[in-house]
Amino acid sequence: MKHFTIPSSADGAPQDVLYKRAEMRGPRPLVVALHTWSYHCERGTNTMETVCTELGCDLICPDFRGPNTRPESCGSKLVVADIVDARDWAIAQSEVDLERVYLIGGSGGGHATMLVAGRAPQGWAAASAWCGISDLLAWHAETSAMPKFRDSYPHHIEVACGGDIHTNLYARMSAQERSPITWLEGARNLPLDINAGIHDGHTGSVPVSQSIRAYNLLAAPEDRVPEEDIRLMTEGDGVPKHLRWQGTDPCYRDFTVLYRRASRNVRLTLFEGCHEMVRSAAFAFLLGTRLGQTPNWEPHEDPGVSVTTASLNY
Repeated sequence: MKHFTIPSSADGAPQDVLYKRAEMRGPRPLVVALHTWSYHCERGTNTMETVCTELGCDLICPDFRGPNTRPESCGSKLVVADIVDARDWAIAQSEVDLERVYLIGGSGGGHATMLVAGRAPQGWAAASAWCGISDLLAWHAETSAMPKFRDSYPHHIEVACGGDIHTNLYARMSAQERSPITWLEGARNLPLDINAGIHDGHTGSVPVSQSIRAYNLLAAPEDRVPEEDIRLMTEGDGVPKHLRWQGTDPCYRDFTVLYRRASRNVRLTLFEGCHEMVRSAAFAFLLGTRLGQTPNWEPHEDPGVSVTTASLNY
């Protein structure tokens, strides 16, 4: 991958991006891959580059204001603009198939993926979010109760939002504005695949309720996950037998799918795992969907990539 700097359409600030053009000739898919919560665009790009090279996709990894520790980052309007700018810049560099432009991210990148899906859904064929944070106010409370994370993520949110979200009304409103849950109504026409490892929130930092509630907001009322089931799966660190999905999905390979629901243009998958992304499953869904197409929620064929999964960097 090569490093480039592009100007922000929002404030003119330079944005670092990593970019690689596919070697194949003719129109090809473009993948916009988003970095995790505490890092810049350079972190964790190797495996994504490997997968995109194998599948013949152009790849761009934007920095979108870097780690989520400043007011300019962490789901700000500038973040959304930077991600869209990176996509449009990459389209201008190559012969991109405009019906196959995809957005993907995990953890903090899952947060940004869902946020962009809601705030700027135009031009994306599909989006794939893994272990993402959908509600910053809820996540602040959740990580405050986790000894491993109480000194990091709650503080990051407060710095980004401008103060104590419990006593400062401006900070609380800022956290709401930076939360995908506030904007996801805008993603109703965008195929969005939401995934989480069932043990996240116990051995990882993002409880599965963050993914479930994002799904519920977009699902038809009759397809939503009941509150009692959310509690059982979040607090119990597992999926009770009476709730388990009975199907199989070969794209998850060694990661058993435990729970699945689909409704309209959104799907929820909880798998036997933690804070990680199953790239074979992510790309099977993305590359199987084109712009304006109703998503096929049946299990796809395994794309055969060599890199199946990787734990997400915090």
